[in-house]
Amino acid sequence: MLYVIATPIGNLEDITLRALRVLRKVDIILAEDTRQARVLLSHYRINKVAKSFYEHNEKRITPKLIPLLKSGKDVALISNAGTPTISDPGYNLLRTCIEEKIPFTSIPGPSAVTNAIVLSGLPSDRFLFVGFLPFKKSKRKKELEMLALVEATIVIFESPHRLIATVNQLKDYFKDKRVTLVKEMTKIYEETIRANMNDIERYIKSDCLKGEWVIVIDNRSNKS
Repeated sequence: MLYVIATPIGNLEDITLRALRVLRKVDIILAEDTRQARVLLSHYRINKVAKSFYEHNEKRITPKLIPLLKSGKDVALISNAGTPTISDPGYNLLRTCIEEKIPFTSIPGPSAVTNAIVLSGLPSDRFLFVGFLPFKKSKRKKELEMLALVEATIVIFESPHRLIATVNQLKDYFKDKRVTLVKEMTKIYEETIRANMNDIERYIKSDCLKGEWVIVIDNRSNKS
């Protein structure tokens, strides 16, 4: 069995009893970042070594895992934080398991997407998770033009060094929409900024840009 396990997005206490039980019993733990995994496993006294499994080696490692799974080995997949395959590695492994008729299950838990929507206080009945916007200018422009037509709450991930530039670009497409910026969720320096898209930038302190950010935009015609 392959177990896709959600892990804390910051606070190490945000992990389920089921996740800990499975991590203790599996034969192999795959981790996007073995250093991050070591912190989590050490905290809960799980004496196992995580093996590297990230974006650039996923396709190479996956074929080697199939025989192990077919032989009866149990494998756990964890990402840096949150749920694997959500803007994280794992998709190719899951597709291969489906093709090879190998069972897998997901052990739910922390998610930066849903956590940010709750903290935003914006409508949550219909939302679109975008992940990171395309880096290439032409692709990003096309993506934003499409998103501007979607009447839903839109969730975007962004890194600290690109946040200001992205916010300025979003103004061209979302103008006076309500927006919330959230960073360092569940950690000691968690911060939530709620404002109008036109003036959100003035609330961002240049000396506090560290950490991953989530941008939540209410792109509905009628604000609720």
